[in-house]
Amino acid sequence: MKYLRRALFPFSLLYGLVVLLRNWFYDAGLFKSTAFDMPVIAVGNLEVGGAGKSPMTEYLLRLLKKDYCVATLSRGYGRSTKGFLLATTTTTAAEIGDEPAQFKHKFPDVTVSVCEDRVAGVEKLRSLQSLSEYRESATEISTHAGDVIVLDDAYQHRALRPGLSILLFDYNKLFDAHLLLPAGNLREPFSGKWRADVMVVTKCPQALSEEEKTKCYYRVKPNGNQPLFFSTINYLPLHDMQQRPVGYKIDAETTVFLLTGIANPVPLVEYITTLTDSITHHNYPDHHQFTLKNIAKLAAEFAACKAQKKVIITTEKDAQRLALHGLLPEVSRMFILVLPIGVEFLDGEGEVFNKIVIDHVRKYSE
Repeated sequence: MKYLRRALFPFSLLYGLVVLLRNWFYDAGLFKSTAFDMPVIAVGNLEVGGAGKSPMTEYLLRLLKKDYCVATLSRGYGRSTKGFLLATTTTTAAEIGDEPAQFKHKFPDVTVSVCEDRVAGVEKLRSLQSLSEYRESATEISTHAGDVIVLDDAYQHRALRPGLSILLFDYNKLFDAHLLLPAGNLREPFSGKWRADVMVVTKCPQALSEEEKTKCYYRVKPNGNQPLFFSTINYLPLHDMQQRPVGYKIDAETTVFLLTGIANPVPLVEYITTLTDSITHHNYPDHHQFTLKNIAKLAAEFAACKAQKKVIITTEKDAQRLALHGLLPEVSRMFILVLPIGVEFLDGEGEVFNKIVIDHVRKYSE
C-alpha cells in the first residue's frame, strides 16, 4: 500500500492543483456561489468516506423539527434516478440513495429530497408551496418548503453558500497523513477547513482526556471564530427491519453475524467486541448494492452456525438497501436486527452546540 501511494502521489498533486484553482475561483467571485435568505445548514467533511455525517444530520433534525419545518437535501449517492426528487415513506434506497431513505423512514414528518445540483434543489424546496401536485399525491410530504434546510455531505459543493457550515473530522483518522486523492483520502487540501463555521471531532472515545483533546486541537488548528466540539457514537437499542424495538440483548454467549456496506465499520466492530468475542463480519464497500448471492452466503453461514444464541446485525444505512424488492423475500426469512446510532457530545458541550445552531436559525426570523 505504501508503494502504491507513492506511485499515485503525482496524480494527487495534479488533483490538488485543480481543487485549489477551483476553490480560488469561488473565493475570488469568479465562479458564482449562491446564498439564500433562509437558514441553510451544510454538514460535511474533508475526506471520502464516513465521518458521521448522517448521524449529525439526524441530530440536527431532532434538534430543529419540534419548532421548525425542516427539509433535508442530499445528492442521493448510488440512486437510479436523476434530478430533483422528493421522498415518501415508500420511496426505496434505489430511488433516492440509502441515507435519504433512512432519513425519511426515521423522520416521516420531515421533507426529504435529493438533487445533484444543490442550488437547484434548494430552489425547488423553496417553491414547494406552489407545487400542489406534490401535496395532493403524497400527504406525507410537507405542504411547504422547510423553514430550515439541512444539506447532507455538501461541504465541497461550492456553488451553494450555506449560512452555517459544520465540518466533521473522524477521530480515528485525524492523525493520518494529509494526502489528497488518489494517494490519500482527502477530497480537498486540509486548508479547506477555513470555510467551516463549526468543527466537530466525531467518533471519539467516551473517556477522551484533556490531553487528547489538546492534541486534536493542535491537529485541527481552528481559528478564533471556529468552535471545536468533540462527540462520540451513542449506540441505541436494537430494533427490527420495521424500526420496532425488540428488546434483544447481545451478551458473551451471542454469536453475531455482522453485515456492513459502510465506509468505516471499525468503530462498530469495536463496540460489538465489547459485548461478545464471537463475530463473523461480512464486510462490503461503502454503499454496496447487496445481491441475492451476498444474502444467500450470509444465510448459509448463519444456518450452519451451531451456537444456541445467534443473530445477524446490520446498520441503519445498510438496512435501507436490504429492503429492496428483489432482496426482501429472502431477507424477511432471516433474523436480522438493526443497530441504530446517535451523536453524543462530550462533557456537556451539546448545549453550546445546540445554541449555535438555534441562534443561527433564529436570525432569519427576527
